[in-house]
Amino acid sequence: MRALAVAAFALAVTGAAGAAEAAEIDAMISTAIKAATDEILPGFERASGHAIRASYGPSGALIPRFERGEPADVFLTDATAIDGLIARGKIVPGRTDYARTGIGLCVRTGAAKPDVATPAALKRALLAAKSIAYVAPAAGSITGPHIESVFRQLGIADEMRPKTKFAAGGPNGRVSVLVSSGEAELGLQQVSELMSNPDVEVIGLLPAELQLMTVYSAGITTTARQAGAARELIAALRTPAAAAIFKSKGLELQ
Repeated sequence: MRALAVAAFALAVTGAAGAAEAAEIDAMISTAIKAATDEILPGFERASGHAIRASYGPSGALIPRFERGEPADVFLTDATAIDGLIARGKIVPGRTDYARTGIGLCVRTGAAKPDVATPAALKRALLAAKSIAYVAPAAGSITGPHIESVFRQLGIADEMRPKTKFAAGGPNGRVSVLVSSGEAELGLQQVSELMSNPDVEVIGLLPAELQLMTVYSAGITTTARQAGAARELIAALRTPAAAAIFKSKGLELQ
C-alpha cells in the first residue's frame, strides 16, 4: 500500500508542479511530519525537477534560526507558529492546512501496555511508571509545556519531576529512542513522531479532555527566493496521494 501511495503521489504531483523551471527550495519543516515528508518530498523532486533543502526541528527551534538569517522559502509547521509569523510580516498571509495529530503514549515493543484511556487510568499509569520521557520545553517543543500542564491537572507534577527523562527534540532527539533504548518506560509525544520508531508501540492518545491537537500548515515566507516553486510544493501536499501518506504516518487529514 505504501508503494502504491508513493507511486500515486509521483503521478499526482506532476500535475501540481507543471513545467516550471527547476529551483532549489529551502524548507523549514516540523519534526512531527518528517516521517511523511521523507516519502513525499523525493516524489515531488522527481516529478517537478525542483530540489528541496529540508531543515527539521520543532517550530520553537526553527523560527529563531530563520530570524537569525537562515534562508527559508516555505515553512511546514504548526498553524500557531505560522499565524505568529504572518502577524509579524514574516510569512505571506493565507496559510494552507493539511494535517493534524495529537499527543500519544508509547512503550517499548513487547512491554506491558497500561490503560491510559481515561484521566484516572492515565494518572495510575504515570504514577506506576518507573520513568517517563517527553521533549524538554526549553527545546522549543509545543508538546512539552502541555504535558507538564496535564501533570498539574492530574495533581502529579511533583511525582513526575524526579523520574522524567528529557528528550532534546528534533530528528536526533526523539522521545521514542529513550523508550526503545530502555531509558524510559513511558514516552509522551505527538503520535506521528512516536510511530516513526518501529521499536516502540503506541498504547493510546491522551484522553480527549487532556488532549492537544496540533494542526500542521504551510506558509511562504515574505523573503522567499523561490516563491513559485514553494507554491507548487504546497499544492502537492494537498493531493489525495499525499494525504494518504500523511494518514499512514499518524496524521489526520485536515
